[in-house]
Amino acid sequence: MAGAEGHSGRPSELEPVVSLVDVLEEDEELENEACAVLGGSDSEKCSYSQGSVKRQALYACSTCTPEGEEPAGICLACSYECHGSHKLFELYTKRNFRCDCGNSKFKNLECKLFPDKAKVNSSNKYNDNFFGLYCICKRPYPDPEDEVPDEMIQCVVCEDWFHGRHLGAVPPESGDFQEMVCQACMKRCSFLWAYATQLAVSKILTEEDGLVLNVDGVGDQEVIQPANRDQDSPLKEDVPDCGKDVDQEAKAEQINEPCTSSCFKSDVQTVCKNQKFNTESHSGCKLQELRAKQFVEKDAATYWPLNWRSKLCTCKDCMKMYGDLDVLFLTDECDTVLAYENKGKIDQATDRRDPLMDTLNSMDRVQQVELICEYNDLKTELKDYLKRFADEGTVVKREDIQQFFEEFQSRKRRRMDGMQYYCS
Repeated sequence: MAGAEGHSGRPSELEPVVSLVDVLEEDEELENEACAVLGGSDSEKCSYSQGSVKRQALYACSTCTPEGEEPAGICLACSYECHGSHKLFELYTKRNFRCDCGNSKFKNLECKLFPDKAKVNSSNKYNDNFFGLYCICKRPYPDPEDEVPDEMIQCVVCEDWFHGRHLGAVPPESGDFQEMVCQACMKRCSFLWAYATQLAVSKILTEEDGLVLNVDGVGDQEVIQPANRDQDSPLKEDVPDCGKDVDQEAKAEQINEPCTSSCFKSDVQTVCKNQKFNTESHSGCKLQELRAKQFVEKDAATYWPLNWRSKLCTCKDCMKMYGDLDVLFLTDECDTVLAYENKGKIDQATDRRDPLMDTLNSMDRVQQVELICEYNDLKTELKDYLKRFADEGTVVKREDIQQFFEEFQSRKRRRMDGMQYYCS
């Protein structure tokens, strides 16, 4: 199947020999990767009728909506049927998106699959990716002017793609983390720094209790001290008076940015804990507990392991905070790209059918037996034929395979011609 032969009839040492098994395995691997990227998206029906799809394969058409026009995204089926000859940008996947194909953003195109669309999809979110630009450097990918080999990583919050060297923190090995939150999103969702101390893949030692937060790279950082460092605070004497008003103030504060000083409300919470109040049962907030400890805020991206989202607090106040920040999806583990890719693989396995079994099921009993016998004969003879090449260490060429099947068909015809048929 591959390498050139030397004078001895053996493969040339200069060219690798690729076996049929290698080709089939590589083809299957590429097919699996493609199904994972498409995430089970329908290649024949426009997804518009499904509303805002939780996750789907998306594309942007540079031909119909070039830079300077309004951004728009199209589903997999429309990329084939309506934009087959156009220049497309592959967006991989975006959350909660509805197909724009043929709406008011497309001046001279009507969707062939679902023409009755609203003028705009107001819930869709767009960024520079829809014009083929990525990262804080706003460059295309692949970038013909960039000679630095660098991996692109998608932020799980804003869903933009970033060069590893532009994240302010050196990415761990690709297999060591599952998701990334970029610098800008860490600033906007700064509550994540309290979780990063316990959960982030990369870590930096803090001064107390061996707490670790790992963020590599250069940049400004701020160490957030525990609000209860002064154990001799006179507030301890006020413990019995921890009442309803203070409790409400404490709950209100937990949805704000981490406190950088020993503020009254945090001290009261700590005092209550020191007097053997159960903080978790008292407030039900994991974030409040983490903020009572020392952690680091840094101008850098963070990298997170598998299932880290399940560790986020889901108390009433935190859920309100997620809603205000428009990041409620962080509490949904089915929102992850991994879940999206696994769906594509599962759908592929469900849809994949064995042609031989389909053929057998369409036959009667006699035909099934005859086909199985023919298949076994072919398998046995082909195995014996190829074994000769293996024993001799020679390469199987196209002509050899053609010769085998010609001889196989010839033997089959002779067997058929030699049969005698009787009429009863």
